Amino acid sequence: MTPALINLAAEQKSAAVTDWAARIGWVVGLLLFIALLYWLMREGWKWRGTLQGDLPELPAAPAGTGEPQLTMTGRYHGSTTAGEWLDRIVARGLGTRSRAELTLTEQGVAVVRPGAQDFFIPAAALRGARLDKGIAGKVLAEGGLLVITWQHGDKTIDSGFRSDRAAGHTAWVEALTALAPSHDQHSNDMEGAR
Repeated sequence: MTPALINLAAEQKSAAVTDWAARIGWVVGLLLFIALLYWLMREGWKWRGTLQGDLPELPAAPAGTGEPQLTMTGRYHGSTTAGEWLDRIVARGLGTRSRAELTLTEQGVAVVRPGAQDFFIPAAALRGARLDKGIAGKVLAEGGLLVITWQHGDKTIDSGFRSDRAAGHTAWVEALTALAPSHDQHSNDMEGAR
């Protein structure tokens, strides 16, 4: 070996030893920052629920709802103020996403949600239905979401559902539109409320 190679080999040094205290400090700091963000999001969610506290209790399905016209299993994606697809409603458990089973009868729509509060949309409260592509926190392909518009107290609500078989959405829109009170009746009710 040449003396230059021997000198070069002697000059190489091993990598510096990691400063474990600094590394652990950074990891703990990052975890605390993530925990703070999570806490702030949770507080914001609770504050939104407080602001929407005037929303009445959700109606429960009556004992004898009649013969089912349509049924659907799928997901409940949330509810918003009608026409405001980003204004999520979290009060009364309407902000909780979950599996859902919908049953349409002449009395209305029963929404059964395992792990979340069930509710009932009376036929008189229906304002219409449509296919849409999104609701707060969920965007799908065009027509991938069944949105039911209904009146609850003095608030008009859009509730979004996605069936396990999206081809059935059209039948739901047609049936709900036929069951909903006529648009003229809804307009007269709104004018009388003012």
